[in-house]
Amino acid sequence: GFDYLRDNGMAQAADHQVQRNHYFALIDEVDSVLIDEARTPLIISGPVTVRQDQQFDLYKSAIQNLHRKQTQLCNDLAQEAKKALDAGDATEAGLLYYKVKLGMPRNRALLRAMENPEVRRAIEKTELEFYRDPQKTALFALKEELFFTLDPKAHEAELTEMGRQVLSPDDPQAFVLPDLSESFSVIDGDDSLTDKQKASTKHELQTQMAAQAEKMHTISQLMKAYTLYEKDVHYVVEDNRVMIVDENTGRKMAGRRWSDGLHQAVEAKENVTIEGETQTYATITIQNYFRLYEKLGGMTGTAETEAAEFHDIYKLEVLVVPTNRPIARIDLNDKIFKTQREKFKAVIETVKERYLAGQPILLGTASVESSEVLARMLQREKIPHAVLNAKFHLQEAEIVSRAGQSGSVTVATNMAGRGTDIKLGEGVAEKGGLFVIGTERHRSRRVDRQLRGRCSRQGDPGRSVFYVSFEDDLMMQFGAAERMTKMMERFGLEEGQELEHPWLNKSVENAQKKVESRDYLSRKHILEYDDVMNNQRSVVYGYRNEVLQTEDPHALIVEIIEEALPVMLDDCLDPETGRLIPEAALQVVNTHFPLGLTTEDAGLDSRDDEENLDFLISQVKAAYEVKTNHEDPERVEDLERWVILHSIDQLWQEHLYEMDSLRESIGNYRYAQKDPLVEYKHSAYELFVGLMDRIKTEVLGNLFRTTTTRPEDFNRVLRGIQTSRPDVLSGLAADGGASLAPPAPAQNMPEIQIPKTPLRRDMPKVGRNDPCPCGSGKKFKACCGKS
Repeated sequence: GFDYLRDNGMAQAADHQVQRNHYFALIDEVDSVLIDEARTPLIISGPVTVRQDQQFDLYKSAIQNLHRKQTQLCNDLAQEAKKALDAGDATEAGLLYYKVKLGMPRNRALLRAMENPEVRRAIEKTELEFYRDPQKTALFALKEELFFTLDPKAHEAELTEMGRQVLSPDDPQAFVLPDLSESFSVIDGDDSLTDKQKASTKHELQTQMAAQAEKMHTISQLMKAYTLYEKDVHYVVEDNRVMIVDENTGRKMAGRRWSDGLHQAVEAKENVTIEGETQTYATITIQNYFRLYEKLGGMTGTAETEAAEFHDIYKLEVLVVPTNRPIARIDLNDKIFKTQREKFKAVIETVKERYLAGQPILLGTASVESSEVLARMLQREKIPHAVLNAKFHLQEAEIVSRAGQSGSVTVATNMAGRGTDIKLGEGVAEKGGLFVIGTERHRSRRVDRQLRGRCSRQGDPGRSVFYVSFEDDLMMQFGAAERMTKMMERFGLEEGQELEHPWLNKSVENAQKKVESRDYLSRKHILEYDDVMNNQRSVVYGYRNEVLQTEDPHALIVEIIEEALPVMLDDCLDPETGRLIPEAALQVVNTHFPLGLTTEDAGLDSRDDEENLDFLISQVKAAYEVKTNHEDPERVEDLERWVILHSIDQLWQEHLYEMDSLRESIGNYRYAQKDPLVEYKHSAYELFVGLMDRIKTEVLGNLFRTTTTRPEDFNRVLRGIQTSRPDVLSGLAADGGASLAPPAPAQNMPEIQIPKTPLRRDMPKVGRNDPCPCGSGKKFKACCGKS
């Protein structure tokens, strides 16, 4: 994928490209690549050209203080709730506990209280009452009694008015962006200001708003870093750097960084070196990259549950191949506990029992933090073990090679759950084979199946079981809370008591299906938006490859002159008549090109617009031919390629930034009862049309600013072109510019005030060399463009 981006977005010559056309791809662990990694786009980035002043260190202490205040507030609320519950007021207790849940969902006092079915029932009843109100007025008022609210499911942290007052007590407007349109209207109506003062005041307002928006963004990212991203769960700190941990494999993702300043916020939180902000040079999602291939296939042991997504996104059918030998693995029912503490204690007891029997054990965890907790508990029990997680990945091969030996205990995150073949030691098969214990159900059933698949390979015996608690992230965020409460009430769970039944397995599986459905919609949503970018990417990369591979870049330059000059002269049209204003057109071409045309030389008043356009195009082409004839013949083609490629690459990067900004803001269209995707497509199309026009005008503007010769020779040629009259210019182009003796210099052109009214088109602009919209198959300039 990165080779594709480098070849099409960064290569400066055809022989720099390394990838051939996309004919056929065969993917190992296809579900991991096409589904688990599909939500993460491939991005090539580099340092920003204009550094944003994101002051993470400046606001870090304020966010730390706010986090402490919220923690103390939630602890106090939990104590009040306990007193209310002891006094028999379950309604008040439910309200207070629900407020704690909004502010700190992982608060320890709250989690302990939720072991009580009565408390669970009270919280659920309170939540239901608030959500019955269609206006959510009472819920909004309740949230305003906290400093901030958290939504772990949506991964969002939102400041309340209380929180904003703590962060900015002296400035109530610190988190309100001003209405620039209203301010600009007031400035325009102020007759005491000159035009220059008005422009200066507007610029100052824009600068202030940009600084305020940047401050709000920095605080928002720091809020997420402190409240939603946990060390040793979402990331690890190593060698003074923050390393992201892949939630599906448990491995460190070297070189990957969170975008939009989030990574810098986490670096500030962990007091490591804050690396510079980056900007995107090229990007594509995994889905769209593999959809480039004419034929696509793959292999995995766990594709069956995602058959619908493979068909919908990639048009791939899933075929189940029977195993070579019958599966001898015994999958036990899930063991469900009230709390994580009870669950881990039961896991250690099982490990102790199996260890004494000499059976090898693989303990699968969902995070680095959980693996280290279990490792400490095993150490207290004096059970020898090996830990395999993102911190100890260098010993992976050695640890895995010993994991199947008699009496071995291996604690591993998801990184041991895929593509790892654990061979059984001598005599282990008679002891029951490898015993796999999952300490938590993953968001995806496929990851659980991969963990189970580590034992009973090639017909070997083995066992697997999962230990689940009501405090696990999956159960808290996506489990059927009401059903869990009923189970606790019905069975009256005591300390350390477990639940085990096939029906309960179904309940856990339903929670996983909810997550899988949500993740699928998320991936599909990303794809719908990226399809818009994909179409634009195909056009830009196709044009870029044409520039790289053509043997005659000079012909492309000539085409660009024919297509870009009319675009450049759009601002010279009279808004009332739509006719070209001769004086304005001459000022534009003389500013951008060394033509030196006078009103008498050009004679624009005596011709119609089409003839004037052809005349000006011919003058620019003739001037360019004179310049080309004075270039180094061996290097002129490389120069022409570079001029086009430089314009494409620079403006494409700016376009990616604009598209990111559009994507972030497009959701606001929901408030106007409009489909954000439809509006995104419409706005993206307008941006893209503007991009293609800007690329050509940028190339046109750079034609006479670059050279292969010495600067003094180049300037002499330009002066010669500028002082030659139109009738002489054509002759110079024909005879190679042999005579450059300058006649009398052109008279100075008076400055022309071009009307400010913008040109509005009902239909997109058609380039002179584009196919004619009438469907004739001819170029526009040779068909309808004639008239």
